[in-house]
Amino acid sequence: MAALSSPPSLRHLLLLRPRLPLSPTCPAGSFSRRHIHSRCRLFSSAASSSTLTHGDAASTHGDADGVVDVNPPRGTRDFPPEDMRLRTWLFDQFREVSRLMAFEEVDFPVLESEALFIRKAGEEITQQLYNFEDKGGRRVVLRPEITPSLARLVIKQGKSVSLPLKWFTIGQCWRYERMTRGRRREHYQWNMDIFGVPKVRAEAELLHAIVLLFQRLGITSSDVGIRVSSRKVLQAVLNMYYIPEHLFTEVCVIVDKLGKMTREEIEKELVSTGLSSEAVQGIINVLSLKSLSKLEEVLGSGVEAVADLKKLFSFAEQYGYADWICFDASVVRGLAYYTGIVFEAFDREGKLRAICGGGRYDRLLSTFGSEDIPACGFGFGDAVIVELLKEKGLLPDMSRQIDDIVFPLDEELEGPASSIASSLRKKGRSVDLVEDKRLKWVFKHAERINASRLILVGNSEWERGMVRVKILSTREEFEVKAGELE
Repeated sequence: MAALSSPPSLRHLLLLRPRLPLSPTCPAGSFSRRHIHSRCRLFSSAASSSTLTHGDAASTHGDADGVVDVNPPRGTRDFPPEDMRLRTWLFDQFREVSRLMAFEEVDFPVLESEALFIRKAGEEITQQLYNFEDKGGRRVVLRPEITPSLARLVIKQGKSVSLPLKWFTIGQCWRYERMTRGRRREHYQWNMDIFGVPKVRAEAELLHAIVLLFQRLGITSSDVGIRVSSRKVLQAVLNMYYIPEHLFTEVCVIVDKLGKMTREEIEKELVSTGLSSEAVQGIINVLSLKSLSKLEEVLGSGVEAVADLKKLFSFAEQYGYADWICFDASVVRGLAYYTGIVFEAFDREGKLRAICGGGRYDRLLSTFGSEDIPACGFGFGDAVIVELLKEKGLLPDMSRQIDDIVFPLDEELEGPASSIASSLRKKGRSVDLVEDKRLKWVFKHAERINASRLILVGNSEWERGMVRVKILSTREEFEVKAGELE
């Protein structure tokens, strides 16, 4: 490698690249005017129809001129390169935490049988399905959540897999629901689930994974907390008032609306199920408790729910995340299949909806006609966490970054430039091979994509088997043998 004592000036290099002639079939300026006019028509039409696309009415997909609405369907997202880089980064964080926890990745089709998600529990989710009949007459659905798909795969695998199973997935979910900040009609969700561990250790591991992720993202326990309770708390209260077992799931769905509806509305819905006023007041009072010791006073130390929660909080001390979790009896989660400990993460400023949530579901498999296996898991969506990271100023720099730009200064050097680009890519470097541009444009392009090096292939250098390298961060220039480029 030989450094040059007096590198040529930018003006000199610019003169090395002649201006390309315009095509005789495209007079100067004619293409750009037509192109701009066409683009203006397209986006003017898109803007005029945006009130339909983003309002309550159905969006239009074209007009008399055949121009297509460029907005995605209401509640869905495009991922241009900068957004895709953020999504990839976040998914990489999900995968790394899963690896640290020794989980294996699985996946399922986003299109599932409708029967997998239709339950008779009055769950809100059953009213939010994107469901339809396919061309074969089968009732199908775009999955609204992932756990039933996971359960289906566990049943399908049967005895070919040994317990415990520790699986994770990152998949897209669809719900036709009212949109708020951090809530869309589609989102990606990170699920971690453990099958075959009946003890609270499984929940402790899952909570550890959630805390690990927050810590990797720069979020602290002063930013986020995790509310913890158990479905068995509500079951114990119902037993105290001799409420029939078949009402349990319906009551869970109603009390999950605490905080979303007024206390009077919750009480009215509970009374409508046939509960006495005394039972309703007892349920509301217990679910207002925020202290595990107070819960123990009400239910007694011998109740399974109390024992499970005390064990979990003991594990939290040993793992070192006790300051992240708190007891809140009002947490029951809205899905019918939960049977034990439940939890959800929240931002302590209260600006966002739940960041993630999950719990134990020991009896889900039997609802699909299989033998039950103890299980627990959580779902962690991509939308709310990104909102939180924005709020806290924790989003990473997602600028595009490229290792090298290779640029031939003459048309006859395009072959050698291709060879150099190929060699560098084989060595693991990202290379943008640029042709038919002015050098001034190339320098601006290098700034836009944060390229580390500019490799110029010029005639005088190439005749000596050399290329010129410019380190863009320092402006250092030197020549190097083409075969020695690293």
